[in-house]
Amino acid sequence: MDATVVAIAGDGGDAGHRRPLLASDDEIRPHPESPSPQTEDAKPGQKPPRVASLDVFRGLTVAMMILVDDAGGAWPGINHSPWFGVTVADFVMPAFLFIIGVSAALVFKQKTPNKTVATKKAAIRAIKLFVLGVILQGGYIHGRHSLTYGIDLDHIRWLGVLQRIAIGYFLAAISEIWLVNNIAVDSAISFVKKYFMEWIMAIIISALYVGLLFGLYVSNWEFKVQTGNSTLTFPTTSNEVGIMMIQCGVRGSLGPPCNAVGFVDRLLLGENHLYKNPVYKRTKECSVNSPDYGPLPPNAPDWCLAPFDPEGLLSTLMAAVTCFVGLHFGHVLVHCKTSATLLLPQDHSPRMLLWLLASTVFTVSGFLLQLLGMPFSKPLYTVSYMLLTGGVSGFLLLVLYYIVDVVNIKKPFILFEWMGMNALIVYVLAACELFPALVQGFYWRTPENNLVDATESLLQIIFHSKRWGTLVFVLLEIIFWCLAACFLHMKGIYLKL
Repeated sequence: MDATVVAIAGDGGDAGHRRPLLASDDEIRPHPESPSPQTEDAKPGQKPPRVASLDVFRGLTVAMMILVDDAGGAWPGINHSPWFGVTVADFVMPAFLFIIGVSAALVFKQKTPNKTVATKKAAIRAIKLFVLGVILQGGYIHGRHSLTYGIDLDHIRWLGVLQRIAIGYFLAAISEIWLVNNIAVDSAISFVKKYFMEWIMAIIISALYVGLLFGLYVSNWEFKVQTGNSTLTFPTTSNEVGIMMIQCGVRGSLGPPCNAVGFVDRLLLGENHLYKNPVYKRTKECSVNSPDYGPLPPNAPDWCLAPFDPEGLLSTLMAAVTCFVGLHFGHVLVHCKTSATLLLPQDHSPRMLLWLLASTVFTVSGFLLQLLGMPFSKPLYTVSYMLLTGGVSGFLLLVLYYIVDVVNIKKPFILFEWMGMNALIVYVLAACELFPALVQGFYWRTPENNLVDATESLLQIIFHSKRWGTLVFVLLEIIFWCLAACFLHMKGIYLKL
């Protein structure tokens, strides 16, 4: 069980023939071949076929994250939904969690000889990923357009994307280690018996989330805000810290100011450690440029200035269930073997039909819950949102699996496959803006005269449009990272935790 599972890294397996990035075998390992669930079908001495669609899925997910993060400001239509509803951007985070579940099912497909040791390794990997997330997304790295770094520990942000992935991975790994029954799968009934407890765990987590979301009493609360250049309910000097009071006193509210998700974070993490630029600042109540960020409209509610963490504790608990959805798809991949027929050397239809059925059930259930009054909301990570995005992720995996692994059309997706093989390093350098910040550190006379900003400005001039110039710049950025991942792949260098 030495293989690491990270949603944006590899799936585990043996790849000792590749050259590692660093000498430390415990910290960074070479990317393994994506494990095949068909090891029994391979001839003796022959390496089993690789499930390339998993790499493509990972690479496509990272590329979409770069696209929506860097181009979402110029194209609000592909940016995250301000509060309720879903856009293209809102499917990216669940896709990360979904593929981590699929990967966990493949890594832990064999019986764990020592559950305590396996649990320790899973915990260490989750902690390393969590710490990396705090460093990259806790405020220490100021990102693009800033040549400074550092964070006041009294205001560090403890949660973020990588931290959510770490928690989701840990729960999925623990479930695979401790909750899977040690029985052979030779029928649909035995399949259900083997993984029955994992679904019970997913249901318990969902029930706990729903109970807290609708059952917690959210009292009136206050927060501090720098009042300069803000539309407030009372006059202040430019550097004064104002105290804002939010009137709640309700249960079951799903709106921005009085929901249980924010209440739990303020109670357990503290106001200072939450995200300071929440997505609801792009709602009509909080922005004259909605659905984009903008100045506060007249008589804007005070909660428009309040912090809120989109990767908070309660929403992350629900997000972990998406990993369990991925586990199910991975289990189907492991146990539903392909078989030869008169027409095809391998018949993938049973596996694909089960995926199609599961994806349909999840998606339809999400829409039904919305009709029953639970809206789609990424910031809250509502159950309806989890079901919808989990189902869509299943459909995407099904389509990619059919094209890449069944029909064997790989060339159009080779860029994403390369990126998927080294998704972690691409995410850290590109999506977390480490590389752009490094390049911007070299400038001519003033910090604005750097290669990154100059390239983007040039493209905006060429296309006579800030929006189209930015979009082309981001697409070129994605291609650049695909080619960088290709270079690392050819050198046999793969970064993993």
